[in-house]
Amino acid sequence: MLLIRQLRERKGVSLRELARRSGLGVATLSRIESGEANPRLSTLLQLAEVLGVFVGDLFERPTRRKGGQ
Repeated sequence: MLLIRQLRERKGVSLRELARRSGLGVATLSRIESGEANPRLSTLLQLAEVLGVFVGDLFERPTRRKGGQ
């Protein structure tokens, strides 16, 4: 799951402002944040740069199951 919305809100950036800074459309960003669209790596790199995070920070970390599986 992508964490773009959470990172954006934590940084106090509106959807419209993130769209402006990244050069992406508001509708496109909304679809990415809601999981309706799968962004390209280049888009994720753009968003990470604008949000000031590593691209890996945009993704939820998998939790480990008991027994290391």
